[in-house]
Amino acid sequence: MLPPRDPDEILKARGAAHRPAGRFEPYQAVRESDGWDSAPEEHLLRTEISLETPRRIISRNQSPDVPFDRSVNPYRGCEHGCIYCFARPSHAYLGLSPGLDFETRITAKPDAARLLAAEIARPSYAVAPIAFGTNTDPYQPAEARLGIMRQCLQVLHDWNHPVSLVTRGRTVLRDLDLIGAMAARGQIFVGVSLTTLDPVLARQMEPRAPAPATRLAMIRALAGAGVRVRVMLAPIIPGLTDHEIESLLAAAREAGAASASLIPIRLPLEVAALFRDWLDRHHPGRAVHVMSRIQAIRGGRDNDPRFGQRMRGEGVEAELMHQRFRVARKRLGYDSAAPPLDCSRFAPPPRPGDQLALF
Repeated sequence: MLPPRDPDEILKARGAAHRPAGRFEPYQAVRESDGWDSAPEEHLLRTEISLETPRRIISRNQSPDVPFDRSVNPYRGCEHGCIYCFARPSHAYLGLSPGLDFETRITAKPDAARLLAAEIARPSYAVAPIAFGTNTDPYQPAEARLGIMRQCLQVLHDWNHPVSLVTRGRTVLRDLDLIGAMAARGQIFVGVSLTTLDPVLARQMEPRAPAPATRLAMIRALAGAGVRVRVMLAPIIPGLTDHEIESLLAAAREAGAASASLIPIRLPLEVAALFRDWLDRHHPGRAVHVMSRIQAIRGGRDNDPRFGQRMRGEGVEAELMHQRFRVARKRLGYDSAAPPLDCSRFAPPPRPGDQLALF
């Protein structure tokens, strides 16, 4: 059971409606009436940005489920507020709630570019693509003001360092000059997440993310600048959005996407209760059916965390979903595999006074 929401908070365009304690917290704060008749003073819940200065910025992983071994996340938390976001439980490590805190209490890392430059300049550093957007969106609303992602891109552009980038934020088009230059050198690809073409459903699921039409326009602008774009059907929700697989692929292909991927919804840890609550609030008549369909591809559970299964699901329904995806992808002419990013040009940028190269 989720705790009751604070009665004095007005929620506008938020995915979660509650602030459950993280799994590491020994206590849960619950508001109780003191018996007085005075009504609480209501206030609009606004986003708060705090600053963090980490010692290092590149995170390493050995997961067999992802095609990268290093990533950078300029932000913790995400104002887009997608109710299904698998990254919500990471806010518990900060002592904050994976619910409303995840989308209203954001941590930014303004020194990210400086730390990134220092780490890739180490003599022991071995170049390989760095992934952005693996945990939270680097182009969420705060980026338009803070510009941390652009600073990181500038460092990687200057060093000829390959980048993979996943976003649904329109601010990515602000950096089209850097992204286009890196794309011309074969050093970047951009993944754009597209979950539904229904603007009403998108507004409910992803309250502060760009609308589906805007994301298709992003794909079109990126592709028009020579950038290789992957449309990412992530997540697909059985019983709610799985009927759109073919239409999503067709719309993205028409906009210029070159490759495509699909991941069924994941509901790890605190996300399961938050998603169930969201279904009860927005789609009460379909809640039981949607959860039964999700459990059908997750071995009867809300979530299956096993490597090899968590990104695909299992069983007949999961296989039919992936088969529909493969057939539509082939019919529409998507590439089955993207060419590798070019790591051969990686080198320190020239400094003032350096001798110019002959070739």
